[in-house]
Amino acid sequence: MISIDNSVELMIKTYLGLPKRITGINGLSRKKLEDITSTFPNLLDGLEEYANEKLKGIELGDIEWFHRLRNQLYHDGNGITVEKEKVEAYAEIAKILFENFFGVNIEQDLNRELKHSLVGEFLSEWAKLEKLTLLEGKYKIYSPMRRFRQMQDNGDLTLGEFDRLNDLRKFRNDLVHGMTTPSKRELQESIKEIKFIQEKLS
Repeated sequence: MISIDNSVELMIKTYLGLPKRITGINGLSRKKLEDITSTFPNLLDGLEEYANEKLKGIELGDIEWFHRLRNQLYHDGNGITVEKEKVEAYAEIAKILFENFFGVNIEQDLNRELKHSLVGEFLSEWAKLEKLTLLEGKYKIYSPMRRFRQMQDNGDLTLGEFDRLNDLRKFRNDLVHGMTTPSKRELQESIKEIKFIQEKLS
């Protein structure tokens, strides 16, 4: 958990510190960058302000929650560690963030028949769905569920599909925060449903 959190912090700092010609970020002076990189909360605020378009499929609240969990381990640790599922979920979020920043997909060994790979696939497909809904400017300003609601109001989604997306969003949040440990079948069914809606929207 600590290593993943360190990697997330490093990749955000690295991306924000790249030359403007690469990132296209305007108005980020060296002094402002120093202020942003001074604390983790400042780093997330700076990321939201200067590179919000790179957060497709990412919830900053999730990263903040995992960082606090990491701090509890690091500063108040008493030999107890976090559940494996929380570490796996944070690792998948880190992979999506890396791909958003640098355009490189971190490959994983597809020969391993682990539930971990299904967790990764689920989070990846959810991120793709969120990105897909952002392609149309009319939905750009809303949170994912507000975009889904507007899509339902506009006839792009049925009421049943909207309700199912609401359930899948709760499933995703519970999975990321370690509130549930879904079975392999639950993950497979959820992935299948997300892909069906992706195809419809495409």
